[in-house]
Amino acid sequence: MQLISREEIKTLLEQPKGNCVSIYMPTQPAGPEVRQNPIRFKNLIREAETRLIDAGLEQEDAIALLGKSQEIDTQEFWEQIGEQGLAIFISDNIFRCYPLPIDFQELVVVTDRFHIKPLLPILNGNGRFYILALSQQDVRFFEGTRYSVKEVEVENLPKSLDEALQRDDTAKEGQFRIATSKGGTSNPFSQPGTFHGQGSPDRDRRQEDILQFFQIVDGALHEKLKLQKAPLVLAGVEYLLPLYRQANTYQHLMDEGITGNPEILSAQELHDQAWPIVEADFQKSQQVVLEQFHELFGGDTGKASNNLEEVISAAYYQRVDSLLVAVGQQQWGLFDPSSETVYLHPEKETGDEDLLDFVAAHTLLNGGTVYAVPFEEIPYSTAVAAIYRY
Repeated sequence: MQLISREEIKTLLEQPKGNCVSIYMPTQPAGPEVRQNPIRFKNLIREAETRLIDAGLEQEDAIALLGKSQEIDTQEFWEQIGEQGLAIFISDNIFRCYPLPIDFQELVVVTDRFHIKPLLPILNGNGRFYILALSQQDVRFFEGTRYSVKEVEVENLPKSLDEALQRDDTAKEGQFRIATSKGGTSNPFSQPGTFHGQGSPDRDRRQEDILQFFQIVDGALHEKLKLQKAPLVLAGVEYLLPLYRQANTYQHLMDEGITGNPEILSAQELHDQAWPIVEADFQKSQQVVLEQFHELFGGDTGKASNNLEEVISAAYYQRVDSLLVAVGQQQWGLFDPSSETVYLHPEKETGDEDLLDFVAAHTLLNGGTVYAVPFEEIPYSTAVAAIYRY
């Protein structure tokens, strides 16, 4: 199962307003307890039905809307789930199910948009990173989190140097042509044509071959990663890594890599070596935000706040650049944009939404960075801490 991406979360948030059901469920991936998964799932679906009816939907319409959930409620699905948590999103025109490596708290939310805050740890400190395992005979690409790693197929990514730089039988010795992509167009980072190697030492010519091979690899990854910010870790024998860095155009390539022959390493072994590299980077970026918040908070700059009512309005009007928000907690209430009024309620009332989720969603949609962290990691024991753009 693929990890959920920032773009998928944004797609969920941009769904037309209507009855949106968000279900978060802890799961048992193995052992006798796995039999509890379908029972818990049915209970949560019944709770969602009750909430839909409370929101004004007729019972038969609520049952029809939730009927899409039957697509996954099968013995085969529950036997193969293999993850710690399940996130399910249902509306009139969408059904999404994500088995994910996060131990969710049990939660059902029915509002006019999907509830996404429990997903956010995937995007930050617990979160997503990439591994590119390079050799001349084998190229593999992985997505990982703190908890898991999975190999991912990338369109037009060559598996070897020979595949990328196909020999032209009609050319003279020492010449080759650059392979075109499966779509028939040449790699956007390499000029099509012929490289003339005659008269060059074999070593220099081979190095030039490898560099152009890596340019093709980078071009394929560019399409996959052009909207991403997750760190990328290289794995390969030592002399290949600086050559790939010459070809690389991805801004979030880590300085430190995994040296050695990646062909003999399993996905899990690559993950175990990559995680300490990216974990330090995740912690560093979050620490930078904390330090910036402390510098700006309490002064006359007006560029930082931990007042939830102020932050809600700022997030709605695209002012929040960086946000720390408490995961595993909710603050129910309403925001009225016409009067910029925030209504906070100690208990959930009909029509309420989680305003912590509201802040996180609008920050994410407006291009800000969100760190969903335990409550105790937020300064001054508040549920939010925000740094403003202006």
